[in-house]
Amino acid sequence: MLDRMTNADAPEPRPRRAPAGAAVLREDVTEAIRTAVFEELAAVGYARMSIEGIARRAGVGKTAVYRRWRSKLHVVLDVVSALAVQGLPAPDTGFLESDLRLLYEVSSRALRHPVASQILPDLQAEAARNPEIAEAVQKALRQGQDGVAKGIVTAAQERGEIGAGVDHALALDLISGPLYWRSVVIRSPKLPKGYLDGLTRATAQALRAL
Repeated sequence: MLDRMTNADAPEPRPRRAPAGAAVLREDVTEAIRTAVFEELAAVGYARMSIEGIARRAGVGKTAVYRRWRSKLHVVLDVVSALAVQGLPAPDTGFLESDLRLLYEVSSRALRHPVASQILPDLQAEAARNPEIAEAVQKALRQGQDGVAKGIVTAAQERGEIGAGVDHALALDLISGPLYWRSVVIRSPKLPKGYLDGLTRATAQALRAL
């Protein structure tokens, strides 16, 4: 008689069960907190923002926030970094100028939204003091548009509208810089009539000249 079982005779291991009382993070609560972070940033700014204020605005307890993030820094880093993943829709009209015009229309509305117009300058100020916030903001602003701008440039190259050797980093600066400067840095209350049309023509000409 064998003194031990073969592998074939060995009983199958029982599947592990989640520990009793393990917290399940509800997605609707997480989204409510993320929304509250944006609203709280716009209302009071990063320096005055608190976990208590976020929880109160989201209609949850502080514990719900702390289950997801260790501090207000981490919740802001997570929310801002998510912007880079979401990005902007890539225009695909078949022409360089109409692609640029559509991008500027969408970007202008996003940058001049009341919440974004309050949050971005405040986060830029905090970024000067906090390297982690600086990295997250740079990622959200740079990478969020990088794929879209690169797609516009690549498509224009394939159609022969601009040269094949265009520097994509420089092209991104040309495409994104002017509108961001006017909307976020100097915070112009209203774009002049025809500004986006003029910006579209100027950018297209600059890209063709590279």
